[in-house]
Amino acid sequence: MSHDPVSRFRRFSRAVTSEVGALDESFLGRGRPLGVARVLNAIGHGRTDVAAVRDYLGLDSGLMSRLLRQLEDEGLIETQPHPEDARRRVAQLTETGAAEFQAYERLSDERAETLLAVHPHPEALLAAMDLVASALGRERIAIEEADPRHDDSRYCLGEYYAELGRRFARGFDVSLSRDPEARDMIRPRGVFLLAMSDGLPIGCVGLKGSGGDSGEIKRLWVSPAARGLGLARRLMGAAETAATSLGVAVLRLDTNSALPEAVQLYRRTGWTEIDRFNDDPYPDIFFEKRL
Repeated sequence: MSHDPVSRFRRFSRAVTSEVGALDESFLGRGRPLGVARVLNAIGHGRTDVAAVRDYLGLDSGLMSRLLRQLEDEGLIETQPHPEDARRRVAQLTETGAAEFQAYERLSDERAETLLAVHPHPEALLAAMDLVASALGRERIAIEEADPRHDDSRYCLGEYYAELGRRFARGFDVSLSRDPEARDMIRPRGVFLLAMSDGLPIGCVGLKGSGGDSGEIKRLWVSPAARGLGLARRLMGAAETAATSLGVAVLRLDTNSALPEAVQLYRRTGWTEIDRFNDDPYPDIFFEKRL
C-alpha cells in the first residue's frame, strides 16, 4: 500500500467507520443504525428544532424526514409545529425516548473508556482526536457569549494561564494581572466569548469594559488542536462586534513578545502599536484600534 497522504487519509477513514459502527444495522446493539441513533442523540442533547438538527447532522430533507418517522413509529419522539412559526417543527423525546437516549449515552461512554484504557498513550490519542475533530468540524464551530465564571469559561482561562506560564520566561501568575476574576467581562460592562465545537470549548476572548467608549481585549486563547483554522481572527471579530454593540469606540490590548503569533495577528488586522497604558507586569507590547 502506498504511504502518500491520500492513502493515509483513507486508511484513517476506514478505521473510524469501523470503530463508530457506521455500517452496523444495530448501532451499539440497540436495534437501529447509526443515522437514527445520531438524530435521537441530537434531540436528547437539546437540539429540538428539526431544521437545526438537520443542519447540524448535514442531512437532506428527505433523509431527515425518514429518520424522524422511524423514531416516531418507535414511540421515541414526538414532533409538533414550532410555537412561534407553524412552518417549522420541533421534536422532543418521549419518556421511552429519554430512556433510550440514556442507554446510548452509557454505552458510548463505555466504548470510549475501553478504547482509552487499552491504548498505551491515551493523552496522545486524545490530542490526535482533538486535532481531527477541530479540522473536520471547523464549519460548525460557533462563537457564543458566556459567563466567565462558567465551567467552560474557566477551562479555557485555565488553559490560557497554563500556556502563558510555559511560554513566559518568568512564568505567569494571574493574581498579578488586573481583574483576575474577569468580573469586568460581563454585560453591561463587557462580554466573554467562547468558541464551541460540538459542545466542547476550544477558544475564548474577553472584552473588558468600563461602561464608557473605551475597552480592552483580554485573554485571547485557542486550543492547540484548533490553531491554523482562522479561529483567533473570528474571536477577535466577534469581540469587536460586541464592543460596537456596547458603544465602545476605541479598543486597546496588551501582549507579550513571547507570543509572536498574537502580535502578528494584531498587526495584520488593523491594530496600531502604542505606548504602554497600564502597569501590568507581563505585557511589553501595546495596541489600539478605533472601531
